[in-house]
Amino acid sequence: MTEFFDQLIETLQNEALRRPGMNASQATLNELFSERKQTVPRELPAVHAAASAAPRAPEPMPGSSPAAPAAQEPTPRRQLVPGTLEHLAETVRHCRNCPLCETRLNAVPGEGNPHARLMFIGEGPGADEDRQGRPFVGAAGQLLDKMILAMQFRREEVYIANIVKCRPPRNRAPMPEEAAACIGYLEHQIRMIKPEVIVLLGATAAHFLLKREEGIMRLRGRWLEYDGIPVMPTFHPAFLLRQESAKREAWEDLKQVMRRLGIPVPAPGRTAR
Repeated sequence: MTEFFDQLIETLQNEALRRPGMNASQATLNELFSERKQTVPRELPAVHAAASAAPRAPEPMPGSSPAAPAAQEPTPRRQLVPGTLEHLAETVRHCRNCPLCETRLNAVPGEGNPHARLMFIGEGPGADEDRQGRPFVGAAGQLLDKMILAMQFRREEVYIANIVKCRPPRNRAPMPEEAAACIGYLEHQIRMIKPEVIVLLGATAAHFLLKREEGIMRLRGRWLEYDGIPVMPTFHPAFLLRQESAKREAWEDLKQVMRRLGIPVPAPGRTAR
């Protein structure tokens, strides 16, 4: 059976050379082979038993110990589908487009609902994120979780990502060349998720995604736009941990987002779900 599919692939490749319009990529051919191979029955029908290369094991004698069971075949690795967030995340984990790959422990692709209505974008992973390979899991992430909950969402209902996917040393802001090498991943994520609203966390996110030079004090609370998607810049949770008085302004920004999404704003003192 393997020889048959080898010949089939060779025939298709030769045909592609003769007829350019019938071209098939190597990945397509390999996928065809893989799918066809999986359809082969695990056991040969009785009419083909004589042609089987492996002899049938003899029946155990009465009173003898049963033969050891045959080793199970290893479970084949699940194929990642190109063009999906999962495939993109795996690409990010092996990325070496900039020097940040040399100092990272783990790349942090992003996580959340692939069909999220709401997307949060920060500037880059910190030490906790670098260790775990997940975005916003440290102290700033815990505050972001509370902000998301106050907006009547759960963390798994939104999507969370960053401008760069690897931690800059000493948690500094990303360099322009680092952001330029990485921003394409984020742009692909936005196109695949198609969120209704994006919340930018901090001036760095606004600078690299929207090419805005203003500080966050001037940008926050103003509706901007990215590729037709409404964007609300607000304070980064790490800043709010240092400047608690700014939480009131950040909440006003988030209430604007809730109204844009058609979500009733909870009254003061009311507990969100």
